[in-house]
Amino acid sequence: MNGAAAEGEAGAGGVLRIEVLRAWPRRHRSVRLDLRPGATVADAVRDCGIALEGVAGYAVFGELATMATPLRDGDRVELLEALRMDPKEARRRRARR
Repeated sequence: MNGAAAEGEAGAGGVLRIEVLRAWPRRHRSVRLDLRPGATVADAVRDCGIALEGVAGYAVFGELATMATPLRDGDRVELLEALRMDPKEARRRRARR
């Protein structure tokens, strides 16, 4: 990552290039956005056009984020779903098969 991106500065053209991603069990949707400097997760979510039904939280490169989290050039915003089952219980069920 270049120095400007590491400091949260806008990339070429004075915009933040952001990716918003939502994944389901066998598919995903990814949208690339150009946002103004100072944009937050809320701005990316609002502008992405991805359905938000079932979204339980947000992350930036796998780190939990809030709607107020500021974005940096090159960030990936992930739309997270609630766990459908406790991971330990899921492993137990798979082991019983």
